[in-house]
Amino acid sequence: MKIATAAYPLDALTRWADYAAKITDWVADAADQGADLAVFPEYGAMELAMLDGPEAAGDLERSLHAVSNRIADVDDLHSTLAARHGLHIVAASAPVFDPDLGPRPVNRARLFTPSGSCGVQDKQIMTRFEREEWNVVPGGPLRLFDTGLGKIGILICYDSEFPLLGRALQDADMLVVPSCTEALTGYWRVRIGAMARALEMQCVTVMSSTVGDAGWSPAVDENTGMGGVFGPPDRGFPPTGVIAEGRLNHPGWTLAEVDLGRVAHVRDDGVVLNRRHWAEQAGRDMQVTSVPLG
Repeated sequence: MKIATAAYPLDALTRWADYAAKITDWVADAADQGADLAVFPEYGAMELAMLDGPEAAGDLERSLHAVSNRIADVDDLHSTLAARHGLHIVAASAPVFDPDLGPRPVNRARLFTPSGSCGVQDKQIMTRFEREEWNVVPGGPLRLFDTGLGKIGILICYDSEFPLLGRALQDADMLVVPSCTEALTGYWRVRIGAMARALEMQCVTVMSSTVGDAGWSPAVDENTGMGGVFGPPDRGFPPTGVIAEGRLNHPGWTLAEVDLGRVAHVRDDGVVLNRRHWAEQAGRDMQVTSVPLG
């Protein structure tokens, strides 16, 4: 398959038509380049807050509601584009007020298929900003999506830095990591997490990023990153584990050809078998002995 993963700039859009045209153009561009899967980043949907005006976009709490109120229309647009172009789309994650989960919003990504199906994945572990400033909360459980492209899991940004979440998705052929990071340090934390999950689970990981400045939003005012596709550094994959990477802070798609048959092969007969040998850690992690050395 061919994967397109975004380095996505947030624009100060003032009309729904402008947002719809932007997403339509991005998806069409990915499809024209032969993509079977297009991945947008974490909190890429925050540009929707400007549709309610600069005062709403500049207020943390109001911006949450402004974006959440648009998600039904956003999802209809992505569903239409997935069917039109015959590709799968991971839409940019967004704060969503879900009455089934309580009074505070979750950070939710959605996966759309060409057949019209949609699966949702909520972020599991909140960053300090989400906890302390925004009061965005953990949502529903991890899900494994069985699609026409293979089994796909989604670990939103910070979630990729926690190995037990990756392990819970051990049957995934691919882990998608939509990210939104302010500084280069944040980008590398998430990238290292994505690459570590590819190593441990012997799978493909796909990282997308927000890029550029959005001074109209106190939530996503500075963004650093690029697209990347990673695998285990083993048979059938690049020795660095880097299948493809974009240019730092350069907007656009990063494209990669991926054969998931290689995932099955390396899990069965890799030089190392990290995924299979995971259970051998159990017990040994409790046998640490303190040894004084003068």
